[in-house]
Order: sequence, then structure tokens, then C-alpha cells
Amino acid sequence: MNKMNFKLNSLTVLGIVSLVAATFSVSISAVHSQSVSTVTVDGSSTVFPITEAAAEDFQKAQRGRVRVTVGVSGTGGGFKKFCRGETDISGASRPILQKEIDACKAAGIRYIELPVAYDALTVVVHPQNSWAKNLTVAELKKMWEPGAQGKVNNWNQIRNGFPNAPLKLFGPGANSGTFDYFTEAVVGKAKSSRGDFTASEDDNVLVQGVSRDKNALGYFGYAYYAENKNKLKAVPVNGVLPSEATVKNGSYNPLSRPIFIYVSSKSIDKPEVKQFVQFYLQNAAKFSQEVKYVALPASAYTTAQNHFNKKRYGTIFGGQESVGLKIEELLSREAKE
Repeated sequence: MNKMNFKLNSLTVLGIVSLVAATFSVSISAVHSQSVSTVTVDGSSTVFPITEAAAEDFQKAQRGRVRVTVGVSGTGGGFKKFCRGETDISGASRPILQKEIDACKAAGIRYIELPVAYDALTVVVHPQNSWAKNLTVAELKKMWEPGAQGKVNNWNQIRNGFPNAPLKLFGPGANSGTFDYFTEAVVGKAKSSRGDFTASEDDNVLVQGVSRDKNALGYFGYAYYAENKNKLKAVPVNGVLPSEATVKNGSYNPLSRPIFIYVSSKSIDKPEVKQFVQFYLQNAAKFSQEVKYVALPASAYTTAQNHFNKKRYGTIFGGQESVGLKIEELLSREAKE
């Protein structure tokens, strides 16, 4: 064989080998992509940090076999997707409400309600705020009730001795479970609030807003305060600061609350969903502490595991908000559909 023929034959062989290798690679990639299962989670921005921690560790343990997506539409927005069958799991910073129960029922979706931690809903101000050293629930109501809109605009209207400075308010939007809970606890009726404040479903936006204005006040879940202590100052409510101790002993009321995940009956038999929920509950105490929420007693996670494994559907709240519920009261209730 002359050199030219050898060269051509070599190139032909190399071309075939390259083509086979490329085809083989594409085939492997296609198989790999088809083998990756997805768990879809959406809902509360308050629950997001603990779910994100669970998702990250679970995906590492699964070595790419399962992908967990975690969205933030707020508790209400999350339940809308959940009851349309668009998500496997919904994070919620308040219990499922009757209208959401009805929407799920109409779509043939049942759910398992699983408490994963306790949160201390935290009122925050700018670090340079030297006057709001304590606020009562009555004073918070004076700030946030619907009648305050357009009328209560200065700090000195809240208490004699407070400065004549503009009161700039930041809070969760109407789709947020934190908004629902705060208004129920402080104003006396869920969703009853003035509307002239800066609202966002993204708690990081609220953090930035308060941290940039010395006359600002806002509220959100404790994890977001703990992550930004250098930018914010927590305000005692009725003389009590939010902390693990004050949540556990029940003194940080009415602003301590359970937070949940809800698992859809349409998804519970998917292996990837089952594995993720079991992993979540087995490690929820660790994840709670990592993101600065208050872990439930070990017995609570064991009970939650049993409820999940036995498919105990329903809610312990009957479609109603429950304010000031202590941990032991939460654990003593039985779920009903």
C-alpha cells in the first residue's frame, strides 16, 4: 500500500471511529438525561431556606439521579400551583385554608400535611433606629391596620417620644403565608392590612429595603433576619426577642408559628418524591438549625414519618389559621380530611 492510500484509509478509519464515538456519547447523554427524575417544590419564601438545604444535600446524595427544583411563589401562590397538580410538594408558612382545600378537592388532589420546623416571625428595623427598643402588638396594629393607610405615616404617631420621622413599611405580599399569619396575629384578621407599604414575596427584597432606610420597619421569617444580622436589628415584641428559647417556651407569642410542607397524593408514589420527603424528615432538625429555625422534638419527625408512610391525608387545622399555637399543642392534634 502506498503512503497516500494508507493516509486516506487512516483518515477514513479515524472518521468512522469519531462518528461512532460521537454517536455513542450522544446516546449516553440522552439516556442519562432521560434517567434524571425531577421533584417540583414551590410555595413559601419562609420555608424556602430549609427546603433548599434539604434539596442540595439530597441531590448530592443522589449523585445527579434526581433533580429538585424549589420555587418561591409565596404560600398562597404555591397552593394555587399545588392544587392544579403542577407541583409535587408545597411549602407553607401557614396551614392550608378552606378555599385551598376546596380547590385541591375539586382537582382530586389529597395531601399530607407535615410540620418541619417552628419559625419566629421577626419584626426588624434599621440598625441606626435608636427608639424602637420594644413594640407592643397594639402598636404594631396601629401601624399595619387598614385604617392606618394614608393616616399613620410618622413614627411619632405610634408612641409619644418617638421622633417626627417618616414611617417606611416593608412586608410580604398578599400571596404570602407570612402576610396572612402576621395580619391575623397582629390586626386580628388574616389579610386585613393597609396597602400603602412596599410589598414583595421575596424576603431578600424586604431585607434590602429595611437595611437601606433608617426609618424603615419590616417583618419576615427569622432565617432572613439571622442571615442579615449585620444589616438589621430585631425588635422585641411585648418585651420578648425572637429566639430558639422564646419559641420553645412559648413566650414569643403570638409571632411564633409552625411551618410545613404538603405532599400531593398525585406524587406520593413517585420513588423520587418518596425518597426526598423521607430524606427531608430524617434531616429536618439539622436543616432547621442550619438556617436558624427551631427544630421540632425528635418524636415529631418520627410521627411525621409515620403519617407520610401510612398516607395519612388531611390537615389538623380544619382550613383555619391558628395563631399562637405552641409546639406541644401542634403535636397533640389529629389530621382530618
